[in-house]
Amino acid sequence: MTLRAILTDIEGTTSSIHFVHQVLFPYSANALPEFIRERALSRDVKPSLDAVAAEIGVASNDLTAIIDALLGWIKLDRKHTALKALQGLIWQQGYSAGAFKAHVYPEVAARLSQWSASGLLLYVYSSGSIAAQKLFFAHSDAGNLMPYLQDYFDTTSGPKREANSYSNIARAIGLVPSEILFLSDIEAELDAARSAGMRTTLLAREGAPSASLHPIATNFDEIRL
Repeated sequence: MTLRAILTDIEGTTSSIHFVHQVLFPYSANALPEFIRERALSRDVKPSLDAVAAEIGVASNDLTAIIDALLGWIKLDRKHTALKALQGLIWQQGYSAGAFKAHVYPEVAARLSQWSASGLLLYVYSSGSIAAQKLFFAHSDAGNLMPYLQDYFDTTSGPKREANSYSNIARAIGLVPSEILFLSDIEAELDAARSAGMRTTLLAREGAPSASLHPIATNFDEIRL
């Protein structure tokens, strides 16, 4: 069946894990306490705080407990939808202030442009919120890459290591899974995508592993379509 779309992860795939963990995470951790105390009642923040409060069993106005929980989740890199939503709002401030630009590997922008020009539909699936993904690609160190991307998916579509999540994404895109190539640096995510019927390629940016059940590329230029 003809390949019609590419679905890509971000961390370790389009972009360095180090940027996320050494720039974005510390920035959100440093800014989070003041951000929450200033905007706790705002429409875009309160639902996330309510979700955290319900999960940890405290009142929604117990900001100290909520902040402590969120800071702990950042350290653990927990893929919690409320945390990711709040981080996205904080990162928006950082991008807008010019505090940083999102890292992408050198060949990524040119390859996205080429794939898009050839008629392939390009999508992103990351544990970061959709809002954070859009900020990331709009403010990359290679410029605004959003024109190449059709849509974005996060954990609201399901966990990245579960096959049903990829089935959900395929339905949302409107293609059968075998028409979609999923790119990631995580074997368990690729296993789940393949179980759903998608094509897969493992991005081994730090060098190819000794063995894999998936095709391997060390960069986007090596990906076979």
